[in-house]
Amino acid sequence: MIVRIMSEGQFDVAPADLAALNALDDALEAAIESGDEATFRRALHALLDDVRRVGKELPPDSLEPSELILPPADADIDEVRQMLGDSGLIPD
Repeated sequence: MIVRIMSEGQFDVAPADLAALNALDDALEAAIESGDEATFRRALHALLDDVRRVGKELPPDSLEPSELILPPADADIDEVRQMLGDSGLIPD
C-alpha cells in the first residue's frame, strides 16, 4: 500500500504492517476525541514514525498513486479531525 505523508513523500507499506498502523490510528482518533493536544501530538508522531520505520520510501519523482494520505507532523488537531474518515485515517 502506498502511503503519502503530506509534505514528506511516499512510502510503500506492506499489508502485514497495517494492523500495527491501525492500532496507532485508533490511538490518534481517541486523542482527537478527547481534545488533549499533548496526547494528540504524541499519537500523530507515533503513527508517522511507524510509517517511516516500516515503509520503504519511494523516490521523490515516483508517480505511484497514494492509497492513503496522512497529515504532516505539524498538523493541528482540527486539520487531522477534518481528514478522518469513518474508519480513521487508515481503513481497517
